[in-house]
Amino acid sequence: MATKSLGKLKISQFLKPVSLSNPNFQFNGPYNLLHHRLCRTASTVDFNKIANLGDLAKKSRLVRSEAQAALFDYFHTARGLQIMDAENMSKNTPAFFDNLAQRVDVYNDDACRSVARFLRYNPVNEFEPFFESIGLKPFEYVSFLPKDTIYLNDDELLLENYSVLCDFGIARNWIGRIYKDAREVFKYESGILRLKLQSMENLGLKHSVLAKVVASAPRILTSGVGYPSFVETLSELKKVGIEQDWLEEHLSLEDSYDWECMLELISSLSRLGLSEDRIGELLTRHPHLLLEHSGRITFALIGFLLKFGSTSSDVQNVLLKFSQIPVVKFGKNLQNSYRFLTEIDMAVKDVGWVVRSHATLLGCHELKKANSLLALLNSGKNTLCQMIKNDPRVLQKWIYGVRVEPLHKEKRVSRVRMIKTKFLLSIGFVENSEEMEKAFRGVRGKVEELQERFDYLVNLGISHEEVVKMVKVAPQILNQSKDVVETKIGFFFKDLGLQVSDLVGHPKLVSYTIERVKLRLAMYDWLRKEEVRHTNLSLCSLLTLSDKEFVKLYVKCHPKGVEHWENLQKEIYSDRHK
Repeated sequence: MATKSLGKLKISQFLKPVSLSNPNFQFNGPYNLLHHRLCRTASTVDFNKIANLGDLAKKSRLVRSEAQAALFDYFHTARGLQIMDAENMSKNTPAFFDNLAQRVDVYNDDACRSVARFLRYNPVNEFEPFFESIGLKPFEYVSFLPKDTIYLNDDELLLENYSVLCDFGIARNWIGRIYKDAREVFKYESGILRLKLQSMENLGLKHSVLAKVVASAPRILTSGVGYPSFVETLSELKKVGIEQDWLEEHLSLEDSYDWECMLELISSLSRLGLSEDRIGELLTRHPHLLLEHSGRITFALIGFLLKFGSTSSDVQNVLLKFSQIPVVKFGKNLQNSYRFLTEIDMAVKDVGWVVRSHATLLGCHELKKANSLLALLNSGKNTLCQMIKNDPRVLQKWIYGVRVEPLHKEKRVSRVRMIKTKFLLSIGFVENSEEMEKAFRGVRGKVEELQERFDYLVNLGISHEEVVKMVKVAPQILNQSKDVVETKIGFFFKDLGLQVSDLVGHPKLVSYTIERVKLRLAMYDWLRKEEVRHTNLSLCSLLTLSDKEFVKLYVKCHPKGVEHWENLQKEIYSDRHK
């Protein structure tokens, strides 16, 4: 259109209704209008003028604002829609706006004028922005578009009933839910919908509560059992001590409510033997039992328990001890637990007993798959069945997120612990002491090997009691083979000139590699020669620090310290491989 003179075109070419939700049009996002305005051709783009993305966003908002103003003026002034309706349709319709931006050439003039000119000659289907403005997506409302008109004012009943709902306090973006679930509401003759809403007000409910009720359960506005069931449910809820604030807090627009089903659930709870006070307490603590899927999940749960022979008292206990887990999740866990028990070939009567006696445990935990658990435990089905029959609480060890050890390994670990205990007690540890627990975590290897290493230290001339003290301080010294310990001791005594008393005072020396000790002592000797501060270091301070800490605290004190440290590393560690 931008390349042709308006005078050369016939008026009939312009007066064609345009459906902006036509799937043939491409959708490229909210910045198309700006793209058309600033970037029509490469020759017209001056990227130097766009300093950063902030400028781009600011221009985009400006273009959108101008276009929305043109839309508002069109809907209100040209089409005669109410101010609030026109504003809602121009500002809260992103999909409609983006599709409009695909069709409008705003290169030569400002956005407002370009949109106004486009709408003057290309009337849009007004039902599209209307349906989107009340909360419906294009794929939801496409089947609702009338085939004989594109103008909202042609459907007077739709606009009148829409206005009644708005005046009643129902948010405009909630009304789409009502239209989708109860379209007949918008075909009521004048005054009928208002009378229905007034009758609901007479129930004594607040406007905010009624608005939520109507939006979440629109069918109570239609003929049928919806409204009578709603009234009766309110009455039953009041009997058990639940007031309208509870409804306002817990009703969700994400769910759709069947008041007849919820009424039946309250009656069923009463038939199970729960008193009104108990029902009120239960629903106050766990509103999802009644509201999630209108109580259908709770119905299924009760039926499941009764099927396995649970008594009314058993069902009461499960409900009254219900945890904060959603009822959907509880029911799913219970079904999966039943499937688990059948997959391990547990007898039917035993399955029934487990479900009846431990329903809460099964519902609150998600068990691992039977095949996976059998592999992890390295066990057979009969063993699992027997373990569960002996104590069903063992199932808590087999839930998702809990590490499972093979059964034979548990036995082996128990046996190894007993042998280690015997060894540690024999060399002088006190049973159940902190030192013994530390030694359990620190020592590794066969008891015969541990005893051999212990005896070697004693044969060096260290008393039995002093070796025990060394092991208590550094249990890991017994994890090295006798040959390794012998090599280290020879290096300490012959090359470094250390005494037995040095090992007793610093038993961790035996844990360090010879290369580590050589490197630290060589670096320390160089620092002393260079007269660097902090050179009066104990052997313990030299060796216990990590390399990173040692370099930071001492090596970097000299300008050439790091270079010398790296050279020493290459020299000492290369010798190890020769």
